[in-house]
Amino acid sequence: MMTTVDNTAIYTGVTSNLKQRYWQHLNKQFPNSFTARYHCYKLVYFQEFPDIISAIAEEKRIKGGSRNDKIAIITSLNPGWKDLGPFLLD
Repeated sequence: MMTTVDNTAIYTGVTSNLKQRYWQHLNKQFPNSFTARYHCYKLVYFQEFPDIISAIAEEKRIKGGSRNDKIAIITSLNPGWKDLGPFLLD
């Protein structure tokens, strides 16, 4: 999940290459995307899955939840909502 600097918008997505996808978001490679339009450049939560089917199922479950559900997921593993993305680029 990615968010804005002030944590107002939350984006949930799925990818097979998190490092590459994070870079694409940061560099607005898709200028009409949600993350580009709402300036969601802070990676605050991610989870790995053994296969894409499981990953997509979890993405749908999260997207189907409320904003409070998303906040609870993020806060449970990243209470300070720190940007985890830079660790991917090291």
